[in-house]
Amino acid sequence: MNAKKAVVALIVVFLGFWMFTDPNGLADAATAGADQTWSLTQQLFTAIIDFVGALT
Repeated sequence: MNAKKAVVALIVVFLGFWMFTDPNGLADAATAGADQTWSLTQQLFTAIIDFVGALT
């Protein structure tokens, strides 16, 4: 349990450091991550629609 708290604290410290040293880089990374997540979500639902369509 303590390891999980340490990992979470380490991630928070890293993101905080990144936010203060390179906010544009963090914003670009967040934008790219959100774009990639949206693209994967679209692919998933397209695949589900194709699969269900192939069943009928």
